[in-house]
Amino acid sequence: MPHRWTPTVLLLATALLLALPVLSVLASWAQWGSGSGAILWEMARTVLPRYTGTTLVLCLFVGMGVALVGTATAAAVTLFDFPGRRVLSWALLLPLAMPAYVVAYASTDFLQFSGPLQSWLRASFGLEGRVFPEVRSVGGAVWVFTFALYPYVYLLARAALAERGSHLMEAARLLGAPLGRRIREVALPLARPAVAAGVALALMETLADFGVSSYFGIQTFTAGIYKAWLAMDNRLAAAQLATVLLVVVVAVLRVEHQAQKRLRFVAARGARAGSGEAQPVVLRGRQAALAMAVCGLPVLLGFVLPVLFMLRPLWLAVADGLPLPWDQFVRWSLNSVLLGGGSALLALALAVLLAFAWRRQANRLTRAVVALVGLGYAVPGAVIVVGLLLPLGWLQSAFPQSGVGHWVTATVLGIVWAYMVRFCAVALQSVQSGYARIPASLDDSARMLGMGAGGLLWRVHWPLLRRSAAAAALLVFVDVMKELPATLVLRPFNMDTLAVVAYQFARDERLGEAALPSLALVLVGLLPVLLLSRTSGDKAG
Repeated sequence: MPHRWTPTVLLLATALLLALPVLSVLASWAQWGSGSGAILWEMARTVLPRYTGTTLVLCLFVGMGVALVGTATAAAVTLFDFPGRRVLSWALLLPLAMPAYVVAYASTDFLQFSGPLQSWLRASFGLEGRVFPEVRSVGGAVWVFTFALYPYVYLLARAALAERGSHLMEAARLLGAPLGRRIREVALPLARPAVAAGVALALMETLADFGVSSYFGIQTFTAGIYKAWLAMDNRLAAAQLATVLLVVVVAVLRVEHQAQKRLRFVAARGARAGSGEAQPVVLRGRQAALAMAVCGLPVLLGFVLPVLFMLRPLWLAVADGLPLPWDQFVRWSLNSVLLGGGSALLALALAVLLAFAWRRQANRLTRAVVALVGLGYAVPGAVIVVGLLLPLGWLQSAFPQSGVGHWVTATVLGIVWAYMVRFCAVALQSVQSGYARIPASLDDSARMLGMGAGGLLWRVHWPLLRRSAAAAALLVFVDVMKELPATLVLRPFNMDTLAVVAYQFARDERLGEAALPSLALVLVGLLPVLLLSRTSGDKAG
């Protein structure tokens, strides 16, 4: 009999481990009588309005920016034909390889008051003071997030327009509608669900950010959580701020899910209605130049210039004969690879088991656990950190001899746990997409031949899941390599990663040293971008 309830126990244990950060953050409100009411009131009177206002303004303008850039570029490469279109259609994905905090470091070094650009402008034109506004500001953060995150909107909008966009544009042209009306009344409404879903994904990344807001000195919820925990040593304040942030993230996630449902409905209708091969509109002259500028500028601002900006301090350091930390760089890289590789394999194993359980018996428990895992990617790293450390503090105070604090904070257990909560959803989504391509008839045939669950998974499913599994492991590996907030707090002593040292060097204004780990992160980030450009197909070209 034990074999019948063992899967249920494993699913319940998985659910508990992945839900603990959120549950412990919510449980912080149970200590209302221990002075937390006064803490919350003091926060509401002092810092909470600033955190709320800054976060809302940041999200509002980032949402508008990524919607504008992502929709414009998707429409250009999907609906029109112009010189360089095939190259730009995949080059527009390159900013996905650039962590937003790396763009922030690079842009600040080059564009700040003492940077080379403003210094050159003042010397060349006799100007005084600031030539343009301070980079380390909310406006600078909007700029960074817009050109780092617009590919979320670009990818989804391009896929939506590729389904039906050219056919409907061609039909509208035959009915005599001018180009502007075709774009305004046909293309944009068709892409609206995709744009909404992409904007929601970009906003979740913005809300979860710590590197940009901390480096720019912006008072967002995420920065406030770390300040309350680390600087003010107030766990309840950090937990309750994390709760507010979690509520906002869940609301954004709800919008994203609704947009994805509408997107699937539009895509299904487009698949039934689309027929024939509609050709994109050929642009020439000024119109072609405008389309090239619309598509080329985001690539320039989101990838090319940040890479050049990071190469500059590295080149100056080499030219000046300054020693670069090559030995330490190898150790940082090894730490990052070990954490990324181990977490990727563990997340993949968990994702395969969950997807297999869902396929065999999609009962309420399985659905709940899978939904919980899917929520993990939307939970910001700051919330996960507080959610793990808060119960750890309770246990340590109740059982001081247990040594639980050592196992979670002095070993890789705590940080890998945080990675599973954060990134297991990435692996699960990729594995489920692979399962969607495996016919259910194979399962029936295997059962008729007397094959058990283990044989079905290993001998039938796994050979067909290898490509999806490899993609899942790669995506988790890269996400772990770039993860900053959870790694910064939960990493064991003397186990710095590339993301952590890049942040620390940049915070200390040692950008020449920060350039080396930052560029390494960019190179690693190119791997899933290349995979994405191949698997998504060049429908624009």
